[in-house]
Amino acid sequence: MLTAWWFWPLVATCAADSFREQAERIMQTTPVIDGHNDLPWQLLKLFNNQLRDQRANLSALDSTHTNIPKLKAGFVGGQFWSAYVPCDTQNKDAVKRTLEQMDVVHRMCQLYPETFLCVTNSAGIQQAFQEKKVASLIGVEGGHSIDSSLGVLRVLYHLGMRYLTLTHSCNTPWADNWLVDTGDDKAESQGLSPFGKRVVKEMNRLGVMIDLAHVSVATMKAALQVSTAPVIFSHSSAYSLCASKRNVPDDVLQLVKDTESLVMVNFYNDYVSCTEKATLSQVADHLDYIKKVAGAGAVGLGGDFDGVTRLPVGLEDVSKYPDLIAELLRRHWTEAEIRGLLADNLLRVFKAVEKASNHLQAPEEEPITLDLLDGSCRTQYGYSEAPGLHHQSEALLVSMASLLFGLHFL
Repeated sequence: MLTAWWFWPLVATCAADSFREQAERIMQTTPVIDGHNDLPWQLLKLFNNQLRDQRANLSALDSTHTNIPKLKAGFVGGQFWSAYVPCDTQNKDAVKRTLEQMDVVHRMCQLYPETFLCVTNSAGIQQAFQEKKVASLIGVEGGHSIDSSLGVLRVLYHLGMRYLTLTHSCNTPWADNWLVDTGDDKAESQGLSPFGKRVVKEMNRLGVMIDLAHVSVATMKAALQVSTAPVIFSHSSAYSLCASKRNVPDDVLQLVKDTESLVMVNFYNDYVSCTEKATLSQVADHLDYIKKVAGAGAVGLGGDFDGVTRLPVGLEDVSKYPDLIAELLRRHWTEAEIRGLLADNLLRVFKAVEKASNHLQAPEEEPITLDLLDGSCRTQYGYSEAPGLHHQSEALLVSMASLLFGLHFL
């Protein structure tokens, strides 16, 4: 018996509709928690953070990957908004700029209370789910934002920061970035310096997630070794599928598995296909690969929307998440694996970080040494009398005396 020519395309269409419907059913109760979105940066660039500018209306703004209708269509129920400031602010106004970007997130919640709920813990995310709002959390993207200060780290925590990316695309005085691995930057800390390890320990004490997107492989391994809690990669993909140094190599994926940590896959074409063009299917390949190597509990979503210029066909904005989930269902991901990817894996890590925190423990206090700081735009209060710094002054005097003694005989 001959089958009509239109039969199999109709079957395929019905199957596609079925996967999409199943995706939406799952996402109704387990919405997306995305690890990294740069909408606050776009609000700075486009409107100088003036949210009441009519053009900045998040219900109508259409020039960005993210707005309120797109978030709703994408079933986004939790978002780590990036408080990002570029590397050229380092040793200048990085702290001020970071505070302003954090303020933008708080004002988004104030201006659109029917959509956004600013929260600071895992219980708050689940409350936002129940209220059908977008749980809004702050991730600070780049260790230069703390200006090598444990005090600033603590204050940012109190203002709502719940993850800190240890570097952006520049070294800090205490951690090396991914460009060290490309040869475009020089290793200065060989991963983490002693002060960098104190930063990680203080983040553990506070309950701030350690984000290893953007860091060198040596920094990844050092942080995974030092941290007493699981870590995240808020927007990174699999190195074996795209050999960008921004991605996570297999030996580190094994450490992710061993420490019950999390890789939230980035959608930027250059980190998905290593070319200017990519597809939704290739993003699914990264999710498949990380699941295979590190386990289903190690994979999450960190689209990097509004922080990149090129996105895969089929994932052009935040409304497209259901299509990605439908593709994974087509690839026989179980419902439990899908729910883990969407939210449960991040919630597990966040709860483990909260459990490992200890606010009764004495905070880390030993500052970074003065010689590691760029002194052109900073004062030196405290350093002249701080314990342990007299030895540096004595060493400097000895070296100067030796120099003067040598000059005497010239």
